[in-house]
Amino acid sequence: MDELPVGGLFAALFVLIILSAFFSGSETALMTLNRYRLRHLADEGHKAAQLAERLLKRPERLIGLILLGNNFVNILASSLATILAIRLGGEGAIPLAAGLLTLVILIFSEVAPKTLAALHPEKLAFPAAWIYTPLLKISYPLVWLVNLFANALLRLLKVYPEDDNNDTVTREELRTIVNEAGALIPKKHRKMLLGILDLEKATVEDIMIPRQEIDGIDLDESLDELLEDLRQMPYTQALVYRGSIDHVVGFIHARQVMQALM
Repeated sequence: MDELPVGGLFAALFVLIILSAFFSGSETALMTLNRYRLRHLADEGHKAAQLAERLLKRPERLIGLILLGNNFVNILASSLATILAIRLGGEGAIPLAAGLLTLVILIFSEVAPKTLAALHPEKLAFPAAWIYTPLLKISYPLVWLVNLFANALLRLLKVYPEDDNNDTVTREELRTIVNEAGALIPKKHRKMLLGILDLEKATVEDIMIPRQEIDGIDLDESLDELLEDLRQMPYTQALVYRGSIDHVVGFIHARQVMQALM
């Protein structure tokens, strides 16, 4: 390190900060991806979505890889910052270098990239999936070793990663998804979907109309009575029968019939 110029050390430190930002932002982006949209894109043949979905099937491996990379570059950046501090200001400059590096990493490698990733996860997650897929294969033995100890610790705490069921959605969660879909689902369709969710709560009174309350048009009535029934019909589709409700002929579009008569 003593042979390296100060400019080279600063350049290396800058690259490490960029790598740290990549690891931090891509972690947030991958973990905040909409899993249902991701599955839809993967089913349609989106290659990056397929890679991301494959990575997220074993999140402990992905997290292990990201944390290995992130911690490695952050520790290396800290070492370079210490060397630069000693070269430029002696040992007394080490606390100042540590404080500045902490501030730089916090802003440029943590808060900013993670905020961007949370707002636009697909823009960061899909390119990152192309990088993490081969990187995971190369570093798999080390990642496996780290996960071995991590999973052993989790099992001591009665937490079993293989029992993860985060992809399941309860009825109330599905109701929230439908309600918050906004313009993605038209209002009448949202009402239909919510009605399906509430179908088991429906009673006979909610679905069926008592016989004596059924509105219809009796074809055996006089023309004046027929016209009056059409004018007072509150529904667009009107039931048509002869003599009795038991002899249904069919349905007519009451408004269209009135327009034709007029």
